[in-house]
Order: sequence, then structure tokens, then C-alpha cells
Amino acid sequence: MQAHAVLFSRTGGPEVLVWEEVEVPNPGPGEALIRQTAIGVNFIDIYHRTGLYPVGSLPSGIGLEGVGVVEAIGPEVTEVSVGDRVAYASAPIGAYSEWRCMPAERLVRLPPGISDEVAAAMMLKGMTAHYLLRRTYRVQPGDTIVFYAASGGVGSIACQWAKHLGAEVIGVVGSDEKAKLAREFGCTHTVVYTRERVPDRVREITGGKGVPVVYDSVGQTTFFDSLDCLQPRGLMVSFGNASGPVPPFNIQELALRGSLYLTRPTLATYTSTRAELLASAQELFEVVLSKTVRVHIGHRFRLREAAEAHRALESRATTGAIVLLP
Repeated sequence: MQAHAVLFSRTGGPEVLVWEEVEVPNPGPGEALIRQTAIGVNFIDIYHRTGLYPVGSLPSGIGLEGVGVVEAIGPEVTEVSVGDRVAYASAPIGAYSEWRCMPAERLVRLPPGISDEVAAAMMLKGMTAHYLLRRTYRVQPGDTIVFYAASGGVGSIACQWAKHLGAEVIGVVGSDEKAKLAREFGCTHTVVYTRERVPDRVREITGGKGVPVVYDSVGQTTFFDSLDCLQPRGLMVSFGNASGPVPPFNIQELALRGSLYLTRPTLATYTSTRAELLASAQELFEVVLSKTVRVHIGHRFRLREAAEAHRALESRATTGAIVLLP
């Protein structure tokens, strides 16, 4: 069957994204055909588009997060049925499409209380928040933590969740407007990095102690400031590269700052098995359905306007999640 999708044939700026008609195959063994209703936009999409994370052969589709209805299934599929409302947040790349086939083992059935748009805004970001807060470093009541991009897609979910877990959250943001939003999302304190030195404010807030964990999705420009926020034996969680990848550095820097730990985790690793995927999604569904976490959709675009969505995300002017609608 024929459908439309967003593709790119070369790496570069948002202008390389094009709206094209494509052939959608019938589902093969282990696959499900999905009529998509909402698609999530994430910073990893920009990394793929620019070539920071190579996608393999070009031309390529783009996007890792989508929601829709199962219209057909291939042989040997037991995970979903025709008519199921499903979501995913994983490879294979190609979520920016009207219809697509996906490995059924990567699909999760959606509960009735979560809309398609909310699901597209929360699956990748929410399961990222889950592994960060519950598995990479298990946040405990009384912890004080630092979270960068606190008003963004992942941050807006993670800060609410961390507050629910009993943590005091220091949210790092780029403007006063974003600081206001971050406080609405559960941050006790906010630091506007464009005019304040983050380690100094964190030391001031913590009485000179520093924090046990920093969650940093910015990368290159904030890496050493993040290390300087940590208390001895603290954990630096570098989970994104919004300002570019962290360059090589001497690991003696970790020793000099107090025997620090460093990890560079990914959602793919933390949901590599179906059991892990379902467990992560279930915990996310619980906090959203209970209204412990409110999913903030900051911007909506038509699917064919994906390039404009990328421009908005790269401008750092967005808050919350961006959703594309076919």
C-alpha cells in the first residue's frame, strides 16, 4: 500500500527532511502493521538527522516513537492483536510515517485512560525518566538531585516523578520562563545557567555538600560543571548531547573531584528485553494514570511539518514534548 513518510537522503539541517510517498509492505513474521495516529519528536531524531548518530544507509526514515492502531499482523505474532491501540519507543528508525510495520515484540498495548497524543509525548521520554530515576541511580526520599533541561520533554516528567519519590530537585534551565515551568513540574530550586554558575548555586543550596547524582542531557558545554556539583563518590549520568558530544578527557578528573562515578546510559539498553520494556512501560502508565506525573505537550505540528518541529526543538525555545500528527 502507498502512504506518506518523512525521509532524509543526506545528513544536515532540518531542510534535509522531505515528505514523500512510500510503499508500506505487508507485515512479515513477527511484525505488526500500524496505522499511526501520533508521533513523538525527540532529540535523538536530531542526532540521526545530523549524522551524530549514524543511521546506516541513506535514504532513511526518521523517528523512534509512535502510537497507532494495529491493522494487520504477520505470522507468529502473539504480543498484539488487530485493533489494539499500541505505542513504541525504539528502533527500527522510521516513526515519522502514516503507516508502518514494527516488530510486535517492541509494541506495548495502551491502557484506555491514556490518549494517543499523550502516549506519543511520553513513551520515550517517560521510560527514559524511569530508568534514570529507578535503575541508573535509584532515587530515595531525602535525596537532593540535579536535573538539566528541567522544563523539557524528559525533564518535565522526571522532575515530577522525582518529587513523588521524595527527592528535592534542583532544575537547571535556560530562562526565567523555563524556571517557572520547572517549579510547576516539581523543582524545589531552579538555576538559570545562562546567568548563574551551576556548581556555585548547587553548593549554596546544599550547604557546600554537593549532590549524589546529576542527570545531564546537555553534554559538551555542561559536563565539567555537572561533575563539580557532585559530592564525593557521586554519580554523573550523562544521557544526552544537546550541545554536542562530550570530548575525550583524562579520567583522573574523576579522582580529583572525589572518586566520582560516570555512566552514559541509553533507553535501548534498559529496555533490551520484552520483560524490561513491559515493566518500564507499566510503571510509567501507573504514575500517569494516577496523575502523579502530568505529561506536558508544548507543541503540535502536522507530520509533513517535521522540519519545522526540528527547528523549534533545536532553537531551545520549546518546553515539554513535541508531537507530530499525521
